[in-house]
Amino acid sequence: MKFQPPLIGITTSGQMLTGNFSLSKFYVEAIRSAGGVPILIPAGEPNLAAMFAQLDGLVFSGGGDIDPDMYNGVCHPTIYNIDPERDRSEISLAQLALATEIPILGICRGLEILVVATGGSLIPHLPDEFGEVIAHRADQALSTEHTVKIAPDTHLAQIVGTLEVPVVSWHHQAVGTIPSEWRIAAKAPDGVIEALEHGNHPWAIALQWHPEMSIQDSSQYRIFHAFVTAARTRMGMWKTA
Repeated sequence: MKFQPPLIGITTSGQMLTGNFSLSKFYVEAIRSAGGVPILIPAGEPNLAAMFAQLDGLVFSGGGDIDPDMYNGVCHPTIYNIDPERDRSEISLAQLALATEIPILGICRGLEILVVATGGSLIPHLPDEFGEVIAHRADQALSTEHTVKIAPDTHLAQIVGTLEVPVVSWHHQAVGTIPSEWRIAAKAPDGVIEALEHGNHPWAIALQWHPEMSIQDSSQYRIFHAFVTAARTRMGMWKTA
């Protein structure tokens, strides 16, 4: 059988704000470095199911805030870059993916999309509930760094190989209500939920931090390597060369 790298779909920011679909280069570089082929998914794609059927793995990328109306939340003055078209598209895609066994990796907003898609809610602005002892973003335009503690009995702990890691953080929201099918995999020192794992899906991990922005860190690279390896394994089960 001829070797074929797995096709990894990555969601993109929508066109409503700038007129362009966009994605940070770090996602593409992280997937390539782990042996996958990145396929960018435009927000609002009308043939979403057809595109999804060609993929071996799926990344929900970061970006602006989710419209609070999507989870019966409350508006907050710090909420920014709402894109209802992207919200609807990604929630539909998340529900579609979770009904299959395709490997799923949620990053920052991607974690929040997976939570909302399964009936959970979000904290609108972390400083209001957790204070600012831990800065989860420097400001709206800049990332920061802090540590997270990973729960020992988790898939994430097995992948990363340690129970405490430094992470690149860039968010002001986080999980509020956790859907029953998800379990906590990591927290920040202030108690903010930083990672979730799906209890019924074979490979669905969601991170509130940005591993693609510190791919030179071996613990962060291992996340992408494990994800792409899972996608390659699944691909081998149903695709032929």
